[in-house]
Amino acid sequence: MKREIYVSPSLLAADFSYLKAEIKKVEVAGADLIHIDVMDGHFVPNITIGPVVVRWLRKVTDLPLDAHLMIKNPFKYINSFVKAGADIISVHVETINKTAFLKQKKKLEKFGVDLAVAINPETPFSKIKPYLDFVDMVLVMTVHPGFGGQKFMHSVMPKLRTIRKSFQGDIQIDGGINAQTYKTAVKNGANILAAGTYIFKSKNIHKTIKGLRNAK
Repeated sequence: MKREIYVSPSLLAADFSYLKAEIKKVEVAGADLIHIDVMDGHFVPNITIGPVVVRWLRKVTDLPLDAHLMIKNPFKYINSFVKAGADIISVHVETINKTAFLKQKKKLEKFGVDLAVAINPETPFSKIKPYLDFVDMVLVMTVHPGFGGQKFMHSVMPKLRTIRKSFQGDIQIDGGINAQTYKTAVKNGANILAAGTYIFKSKNIHKTIKGLRNAK
C-alpha cells in the first residue's frame, strides 16, 4: 500500500532570531507540519524551548504543530502545550506507562489533539508494541535525541520495518534525514519525514521539500 509522504521541518535547525520568517519560508515551500523539539536537560543532555514559544508559533502559522517532548515527565506538562496550541503531542515510550498514557489519550481526544509515541534507537520494539493499538502516530528516532545534525543510524531500520508490519498509521522518522537517507527511511516504512538541517540550510527549500515528498 502506497502512503502519502508528509514533510515536517524541525525547528531545532532554524534561525531563532528570525523564527517567524523561517516558519513562513517552509510553509510557502510546502511543509505539512512543524516539528518542535522540546528538551529538558534531564531526559536528553540539552535544553530548548517550552510552551511559551509554542504559543507564539501558533500565532504565526496554521500548520499543525508537533510538540516532540523529549522530557522526563511529559504528562506533567502536556496540558501546557495543548493550551499553547500544539496539535500533536509526541511522548517517549522510555518515560511513560500504559495506564497513564491511555488516561492522557482520552483527555486529548476531547480537544482534538493527537498523541504519539516516540522510541529511541536502542529501545527494543517490545517496549512500544503495547501502545500500537492506541497511538495516533509513531515517531522513530534515527539519532540519539538531544542535538541536531547527527548521522542517520541505519541500524534502526530493522525495528522500523517491524513497527510498520504491526502499525498501519503514520510513522515519523526523526534524525539525520538528508538526500542520502530519506529514501531509505521511506523504503523501510516511514511516511513522515522530520528534517532540520537538510531543510533549513538548503539553498532551495522548495526543491528540497518537494524532493522529500516525492520519495518512493
